[in-house]
Amino acid sequence: MQRITIAKGDGIGPEIMDATLKIIKAAGAQIEFDEIEVGEKVYLKGNTSGIEKSSWDSIINNRIFLKAPITTPQGGGYKSLNVTTRKFLGLYSNVRPCMSLHPFVETKHPKMDIVIVRENEEDLYAGIEHQQTDEVVQCLKIISRPGCEKIVRYAFEYAKQYGRKKVTCFTKDNIMKQTDGLFHEVFDELAKEYPEIENEHWIIDIGAAKMSDTPENFDVIVTLNLYGDVISDIAAQIAGSVGLAGSANIGEECAMFEAIHGSAPRRAGQNVANPSGLLQGAVMMLNHIGQNEVASKVQNAWLKTLEDGIHTYDIFKEGVSTAKVGTSEFADAVILNLGQKPKQLPAVDYKNVQALDLPKYKRRPAAKKELVGHDVFVHWNGTDPNSLAEILKNIGTENLKLNMISNRGIKVWPEGFKQTFCTDHWRCRFKVEDGVLVNKEEIIGLLQQCIDHNIDSIKTENLYKFDGKMAFSLGQGQ
Repeated sequence: MQRITIAKGDGIGPEIMDATLKIIKAAGAQIEFDEIEVGEKVYLKGNTSGIEKSSWDSIINNRIFLKAPITTPQGGGYKSLNVTTRKFLGLYSNVRPCMSLHPFVETKHPKMDIVIVRENEEDLYAGIEHQQTDEVVQCLKIISRPGCEKIVRYAFEYAKQYGRKKVTCFTKDNIMKQTDGLFHEVFDELAKEYPEIENEHWIIDIGAAKMSDTPENFDVIVTLNLYGDVISDIAAQIAGSVGLAGSANIGEECAMFEAIHGSAPRRAGQNVANPSGLLQGAVMMLNHIGQNEVASKVQNAWLKTLEDGIHTYDIFKEGVSTAKVGTSEFADAVILNLGQKPKQLPAVDYKNVQALDLPKYKRRPAAKKELVGHDVFVHWNGTDPNSLAEILKNIGTENLKLNMISNRGIKVWPEGFKQTFCTDHWRCRFKVEDGVLVNKEEIIGLLQQCIDHNIDSIKTENLYKFDGKMAFSLGQGQ
């Protein structure tokens, strides 16, 4: 018997959770559950994260969390419960299967069957943001080698276990050569360990376009957090409906399963909501905890129900559907089909599926790290970079000299273009000659000179080489 934690959430959440639990229990799921309260009521009590401390204890003790959608109150100060849960519990892998249910659910892509594996903890979702000048706000994109290795390996292991033939990587490393470049580099490294699985890489913009146009050409897609968030919703929608998709959030110790749609408060209490998304999350949960026979039984019964044309309002279509039913009636129809298999849609058999047992990340030996320069970001209200350069030429050390000024990533000095629009946020790069290294006392002296010359330094970054390789971006135009 597996003890899990559940949260019925807000809006339609209680209805679809009740329907989901009714189905999986009828199928023989060996579960007991502890219920916690999360979401709107907790937020409005003054808890900005939407979850109480005692609820964390329940999730950590049980290690499995089945969550219905929640409502986040309007206004500032409220944190995303999903993001918080994923980070606190180390749920690094977000897994979203998106499969066409043609011809029973309308779609333009009848052959679509893809799984999106999204990195869940890093990227711009680190949420590290600062306003630095009157005109500029920054958000830091954090990408780590452990984060890349864990999610890429998960994608290949998932493909291996589920009999998938290809893993595709999406990045934007033609622009973000350090961050997205690391993700692509790790993908290429690990792909060599899985020669039986085809691998490929696409730049995210054309890759997303191809996925939207010909999703049948993709199998498993692995990508970074922001890109994965966007394309997984697109994939679910073009497969038929976001309301039909479930999601697994997997970590080394805990896991969370959910529907990907929202709480739909306007539909609450009307017995009309489609429980399919949360049910799909529950099927993934059953596979994760080793109750594969029950997962297969539920999934096949769900497919059979859709084949029978028993549909909730969101997917009901005249000429295809045979009955428009409510939430509880849909659950009852699935239960009646337990033990049966679909005739047109592909039946499933999860007997060989189990929670992935991935190796722990092993830190590599430290690289040779050399400090070769320093970027000083300056708040300056002028518009002519040549004038700023004249000021900055008065500062520096024997080794550190002004090398370049950029604005919004574009080199504007030396040899800038007068047509380039400049904000009040300037990156001023001080570098040494090749073969010379910087000591940190020099950087302290450089910053002290900024103070002495009334230069408003708002942010600084050390420039390093790792094992002789330059590990910082150039200004565009260099």
